Amino acid sequence: MSDTKVKHGSPSEILVEAEAFEDYGSWILDSQFEEQMGSPYLLAHGLGRPVEDARTTITIQEAGEYKIWVRAKDWVPSHHPGRFTLSINGKTLDIEFGANGRDWMWQFAEVVELPRGNATLELHDLTGFDGRCDAIFLSRGDTIPPEKTDEAAHAWRKALLGLPDEPGDAGDFDLVVVGGGVAGCAATLSAARLGCRVALIHDRPYLGGNASKEVGLGPRGEKGPFVAELTGRTTDGDLHALKILEAEPNVSLFLEQRVCKAIWNGAKIVSVDARHARNGRESRFHAPVFIDCTGMAILGLLAGAETRFGREPRSEFNESLAPEDPDGMHHGNTVFFRTRMADEPVIFPDVPWALDVAKDYADLGGQLGKPGKENKPGPFAGSPRAPLVMTADGAFFENPMDFPASHFWEYGQWLDPYAEGERIRDHLFCAIYGTFANVKRLEPEKYAKLALDWVGHVPAQGEYRRFVGDYILTENDIRAHKVFSDAVVLNSEAFCLHYPGHEKYDFRLKDWKWIARDGRPYSIPFRCLYSVNIPNLMMAGKHISVTHIAGSSTKMMGNGGQHGIAVGAAAFLCKKYDTTPRGIYEAHLQELQHIIKGITG
Repeated sequence: MSDTKVKHGSPSEILVEAEAFEDYGSWILDSQFEEQMGSPYLLAHGLGRPVEDARTTITIQEAGEYKIWVRAKDWVPSHHPGRFTLSINGKTLDIEFGANGRDWMWQFAEVVELPRGNATLELHDLTGFDGRCDAIFLSRGDTIPPEKTDEAAHAWRKALLGLPDEPGDAGDFDLVVVGGGVAGCAATLSAARLGCRVALIHDRPYLGGNASKEVGLGPRGEKGPFVAELTGRTTDGDLHALKILEAEPNVSLFLEQRVCKAIWNGAKIVSVDARHARNGRESRFHAPVFIDCTGMAILGLLAGAETRFGREPRSEFNESLAPEDPDGMHHGNTVFFRTRMADEPVIFPDVPWALDVAKDYADLGGQLGKPGKENKPGPFAGSPRAPLVMTADGAFFENPMDFPASHFWEYGQWLDPYAEGERIRDHLFCAIYGTFANVKRLEPEKYAKLALDWVGHVPAQGEYRRFVGDYILTENDIRAHKVFSDAVVLNSEAFCLHYPGHEKYDFRLKDWKWIARDGRPYSIPFRCLYSVNIPNLMMAGKHISVTHIAGSSTKMMGNGGQHGIAVGAAAFLCKKYDTTPRGIYEAHLQELQHIIKGITG
């Protein structure tokens, strides 16, 4: 599975990164929390059935006794659901990893006598419930692997793996786009078709972000033919964006690479470094202009861009939907799932650790039917749902909170989404596994054949930090259809506001407001699409310069695609006139608007 061989700093010390295993078996690579816990890892995501072993071969240059360390995590410390063992040359070590009640840590296993030559390592999953292994360290000395996830620990790993101290040169481009969601794909394609040489750096193996086949949301908002072209789906659910961008000669795609550093001269970004998830190699990308389409403002935060987080007070912008006082609440993350009826009865293990979260909840509504088709009903047990009633908009539930909406499975609204993303995802795992167990337990005959068909290990990302641009769009601007001289694209859709705090089930929303306004699209000014303090940084997607309330509408992925078109066109003009985005606003706005109109029709 990896193009990297295991390396070591000396014959007596060997570091084996789990992502470098030659054969993952049925374990999967999970790199989305690298910034939090220090490294990509292998995840045994078997939905209650143990996955096939992961295997690799290493070379022992110096025979002797080796101390074996394994970095693992007990993700539910009270019950240890994610347990696995390690075998070396066919001998299984006595210890079960993921069972020590600790978060990510290096755990000493035992001392093993190893002969010179090849040695085989195998990870054996015991449960099917998301055991996770980061790395294995073999040492003939007294070295204790570093527990921290700081620069020193990263340097230790690089040295043992034989990775260079400095990043390799990835080349010079007219534009670097960071983040390959719908917004990033649109920005890349619009700039490339105008003649820019574009590097698109994306940290996942699939394009599309929340619309990708890994997550599966259908883009909402203002799409148009350009975004529709990118977001059409193949038979397996992948977006057409990959083939479209691969066929574009001005585009260079860099998948499974996470931007980890920004280098600047004065206030301007001059280059970014990205680290490959599978082999750990770092590359440096140079460009005069950068666009952050991460949805999390990752590049902006690395570069010191001014941002906002949480909800503004009502008094700041006189927004009717804003709270009286400011706070750090945000839209949380969601894990999507799907069930099916099998041909034979399906046994599901007892999951008391999941019931601690799910409690007695027994409604599996809000499933992802297939990529692009969410909000599907599902099996439920116990009390019947509220009835459907006919409204002016068609059939709906009497109580909107009984509607089987996929995003009602949401958590993390009061947590730090940057530092606690894995915790948020794992809490939702428990909610889904526990609810599934409740449905089968409460109506065993009816649901004897009920099976979990799929549970995404990549959550749909909610709200993170938002950039501050030269203008901050507000609720009132949207409601009034404010006329902007620098309007570049249209956005549409309702204000979609999520409110946590369910009195019993913390993974469910307490309330949801879908405020359709007048149904008419509204304008996005160009000043919302570039940073107020980083002169050559633009942004597209849900983290543009808006308030929390305005962002509940502009966040729609179709809308983000429109932002992408605009900043891609602006990047072309930055190249043409050797200027900054603000320079385009001040001197070339009409040309920008003309180009965008030609793209969007």
